[in-house]
Amino acid sequence: MKIRLGQFLFAAALLLGGAASAQAQQLKVGYVDTQRVINECVPGKAAQSRLQEEFSKRRRALDDQESALGAAAAQLDKDAPSLSETERTRRGRDLADQGRALDRAKRQFEDDLEFRKGQEYVTLKERVQRAIKAVAQERKIDLVFVEHVAFAKDSADLSAVVIDAVNAQR
Repeated sequence: MKIRLGQFLFAAALLLGGAASAQAQQLKVGYVDTQRVINECVPGKAAQSRLQEEFSKRRRALDDQESALGAAAAQLDKDAPSLSETERTRRGRDLADQGRALDRAKRQFEDDLEFRKGQEYVTLKERVQRAIKAVAQERKIDLVFVEHVAFAKDSADLSAVVIDAVNAQR
């Protein structure tokens, strides 16, 4: 009986000692503002430049078409009193058709732009995730939040370190 009681007390002491050491070890937590990382890292800026370059010509062409359509509408308004009813109707219909075509072109442009932004975002997000994991392992951080942080001390913000890690990736 004494042996069992001794074993029980020894096991209880081990359990209590283990629990105390677990409580003494603190959980290391950090957070990363991924949007900031994507916006400020070199690959993110390069992606933004690529998108700007890729879509700027189309955007200017659409803006030019819109200006030309506005000028044509103003000209129709100016010429309307001197035009026959059929000519006014025909030109009005032509302008309406051009307006619908311009609207379709704008929607297509926006769809294409959003699709390309999504492609670039996925690629960047993968790089950022790898960098977050590397930083967390290097700093022995137990838990990293990347979204929906209501409050955190500045010392828990790993965004700048992750930006440097993403920039260092090849």
